[in-house]
Amino acid sequence: MSTVETPARKTPARTTPARARRPRFTDENGRRYRVWELVLRYVLLLAVLALTVGPFVWQLSTSLKGPTEDIFSSPPKFLPGDPTLHNYERVADTIPVWDYAFNSLKVAAANVVTNCVGSALAGYALARLRYRGRRVATLVFVLAMLVPAEGIIIAQFTTMRELGLNNTLVGVLLPGAVASLNVLLMRNAFLNLPYEIEEAAYVDGANVWQRFLRIALPSVKGTLAVVAIFAFMGAWDDFLWPLIVLSDPSRFTLTIGLNYLHGTFANDERLVAAGTVIAVAPLIALFACLQRYFFRGVGEGAVKG
Repeated sequence: MSTVETPARKTPARTTPARARRPRFTDENGRRYRVWELVLRYVLLLAVLALTVGPFVWQLSTSLKGPTEDIFSSPPKFLPGDPTLHNYERVADTIPVWDYAFNSLKVAAANVVTNCVGSALAGYALARLRYRGRRVATLVFVLAMLVPAEGIIIAQFTTMRELGLNNTLVGVLLPGAVASLNVLLMRNAFLNLPYEIEEAAYVDGANVWQRFLRIALPSVKGTLAVVAIFAFMGAWDDFLWPLIVLSDPSRFTLTIGLNYLHGTFANDERLVAAGTVIAVAPLIALFACLQRYFFRGVGEGAVKG
């Protein structure tokens, strides 16, 4: 008995409705976005950019405007009609701004060195070394972050006076020489390093200093850059502590000098804007130099496969 083979029916291809075929975009990670999601994303980014960069752009524009331009016009004009650097010259003629900036630079540079060295050593000790009281020491650094600076500022001032460091730049530097936040950042970075790497070095005869300098420290360059930026910004922007500990005008930092400028010429916003730009420019330069290390984040210590 012969069997007759019947041809298989061809199922019609399913057609996707036109309304379901919406354009999508794919990012570098392979995730797909719809058009409205992409638009919303960029709108939020532009809003954050306007809130963060907008005030600095306005200050920069105000510092470049001449005395005949109206800085309070409505609607406001971001671009100066006749740009001039005369306001920066007036700031330098009014206060010794470059001497103040040099004092701030010395304090900030020393603060970066002390924080990078001290935080790296303390973070490595908390993360890698085995000794009694290690958890208590970590808890002390965590609790130190919870204490407001205003609560201990009188004790700090008394300590500096007893040490004979009152009215000196060293007295400005010491309280923030090693910040607890930076120590915890370095501790977390060292914890992300696999133990096997240091164990292999220990088997090869490397001591603790060699393991720290040749293996652990080069693996956390990104976190060191974060610590350097935080330390520089904290020392450069600090106002309250230098105002309390310093009394000699020749040792004033830039923040105190700019406050004097604002108090003397409160009606001339162009001078204040020029001084603000002078104060912010070093921070922008520092971040531009270290940004590729900064965005590596605290988790740089992890080894990638």
